[in-house]
Amino acid sequence: MPRFSVIVPCYKVQGFLRECLDSVLQQSFADIELIAVDDRSPDGCGAILDEYAARDPRVRVLHLPENVGLGRARNAGLPHATGDYLLFLDSDDTLTPGALRAVADRLDEADDPDVLVFDYARTYWWGGTRRNVLAQVLTQAGDGVFTAAEQPQILDLLMVVWNKAYRRAYVTQHGFRFPPGYYEDTPWTFPVLLSAGRIAVLDRICLNYRQRRQGNILSTTSRKHFDIHDQYERVFGYVDEHPGLTDWRPYLHRKMGEHCLDILAKPDRLPPGDRAEFFRNTAALFARHRPADTRVTGETAVLTGPYAAYLVRRQAERAGRELGRRALQARRAAAGHVKRGVRAAHARRPLDPHLVLYSASSHRGVLGDPAAVYRAAREIAPQLRGVWVVRDPEAAAAATSAEAAALVPDGVEHVLLGSSAHHRLAARAGFFVNNVNWPGTQPKRPGSVHIQTHQGTPLGYAGVDLLGKPGARHGFDVPQMLRRADRWDHSLVANRHSELVWERAYPCHFASARTGSPRNDVLVRAALDGADAGAAFRRRHGIPDGHLVVLYAPTRRAYRRGGHVDRVDLARFAADLGAGHTLVVRLHPALAAGPARGLGLAELHRRGIVVDATDEPHAEEVLLAADALVTDYSSIMFDYANLDRPVVVHADDWAAYTASRGAYVDITAEAPGHVSRSYEELAELFASERWRDEESARLRARFRSRFCEFDDGRAAERVVRTLLLGETMPEPGAARVPGQDAGHDLLAST
Repeated sequence: MPRFSVIVPCYKVQGFLRECLDSVLQQSFADIELIAVDDRSPDGCGAILDEYAARDPRVRVLHLPENVGLGRARNAGLPHATGDYLLFLDSDDTLTPGALRAVADRLDEADDPDVLVFDYARTYWWGGTRRNVLAQVLTQAGDGVFTAAEQPQILDLLMVVWNKAYRRAYVTQHGFRFPPGYYEDTPWTFPVLLSAGRIAVLDRICLNYRQRRQGNILSTTSRKHFDIHDQYERVFGYVDEHPGLTDWRPYLHRKMGEHCLDILAKPDRLPPGDRAEFFRNTAALFARHRPADTRVTGETAVLTGPYAAYLVRRQAERAGRELGRRALQARRAAAGHVKRGVRAAHARRPLDPHLVLYSASSHRGVLGDPAAVYRAAREIAPQLRGVWVVRDPEAAAAATSAEAAALVPDGVEHVLLGSSAHHRLAARAGFFVNNVNWPGTQPKRPGSVHIQTHQGTPLGYAGVDLLGKPGARHGFDVPQMLRRADRWDHSLVANRHSELVWERAYPCHFASARTGSPRNDVLVRAALDGADAGAAFRRRHGIPDGHLVVLYAPTRRAYRRGGHVDRVDLARFAADLGAGHTLVVRLHPALAAGPARGLGLAELHRRGIVVDATDEPHAEEVLLAADALVTDYSSIMFDYANLDRPVVVHADDWAAYTASRGAYVDITAEAPGHVSRSYEELAELFASERWRDEESARLRARFRSRFCEFDDGRAAERVVRTLLLGETMPEPGAARVPGQDAGHDLLAST
């Protein structure tokens, strides 16, 4: 008996079917059977299914004599299922890699619940991916099992059949079947979830829900949408047959009204001549199943009146939205006039030589090099007033938890981006310190000094060098970037390589400042004094004393829309590292809010298999806690090298990376440690202990001499004294490899 029976009904999907079947049969968890139902498809689906069945004994094909529709095609597969659990997969959708292993592990952990609900992502025909917007429902449900009454928010998820695994014995016991019709998932999902005694969730994207360019069957204009009324009649009929579910009637009554009104509100669902009839049928259904003594409020109250009243309300809503839009435009125009007048007034006042404006990482908060400069200035030059420009805290908190955690500590003076206080200070500040850039509308007054700290040593192309890499500069306006870079006065560099790259990538009038990277001061000092500066991170994440911490920090890819590409099986890597090791994962900040973590990282973190450090606002703390770094092409390797700890470069797609993004350095030839070209090589490096052998140390020493050249632990002090206060300080010494040409730079490789 297999663990899973995957039922796949097929009708006119020959262009997508192979991808769907491969996503099931190529899963790492192989204890499955695939029951494919050819619903009398007029295209090549039947032949494709027979081809797969001929070469894989796990595939069984049913050819139906007539087309019966999606629901009854699923029913046809049910009697042939022998697995412990049932999964229903639409034949144009796909399972994500590792999905069935994750589902199996979660079922074992939850002791075989009746239903397991997992997450999905919408994948669009143009290449975009968007995670289920209600993913937080799965996070909030926790690790245990529950009933729908205990966690009613589970019913807020999309009422579909394919984001769940069902215990077959439970389905058989209750005799659940799919009815015919357009909305066949509704009378399956509600009864299944309401009757389940044990529900569990898996906070992981296990399915890619394909969004076709022409839409799905539910997005077509047709009278078939009237089917929704029959389906809810079936739901209420089920409740009538099960007295224990009576308390759910008010909820289902409201849900039904909202669902039908949502269909009616979409202009492309119903033929215009049928809209009044659909409303009347909905209103009759709403009245017929209205629980006694239930007061109807909110959106569904319109169903208690005539269709004419509904139309008036809809017209009023549209008119209100239009008036609101125009009023907002007028307010914005007026506010713009006021702001310009205020700016002009402030621009006539003298600059304040003691006012320093700071910002970091697109105004996320007190982070990176600017934060290190700010802290040094408070200690060395208390006469300087440092003010941070940050985004609205509510907007940041709504974006990602990482942004919410990295706002502004208590006691730090700050203003909101775009506020009148921001514009007032920006008009008078003598100094500006940023690691990205200031808004394009913010003018630079003569005499003000802009210090660009950057975000580390560059490996991938930047600035004008991206003009020849259209994929890498997708959404990046190079001319606009150069106009902003024209405001820079000083560009901080940690090595001569960075100095030459920034002067080439940003052909502007700034001067390079050989200060070192301020944010790396803490790393340099930790390497010198041997202090266990990463202990706080380890305690915070429950890492046992004595564990060897391996940090995996991949970067984003320009050759994939969204930037995320799974290069390492994290669960496998954590297992191969073995006892006494903890694998810590930190994704690139650009991937933090996308679907990357939902594809397995969040679930592995919950189960304690890895530590997800993506939300840690201060990268230095993560680096200090790591005994070794595994990365691909992330610039974090240049920072980590200051700790003089082992680095492994995993470069299994180096050719694709350089072709799409470009690289200033051949990191596979001049690496800070050993290079792996496959997962097997990566695992062998750690199994054999070669990751920290003498050759690793030799490569690291050469790398450090080139790329940690100006990092001496006093970079922030040097910025404050030389650039903010106008004092003099010796340049950091250059520790070069004997015999190395001081003028050599890795730009030569391009």
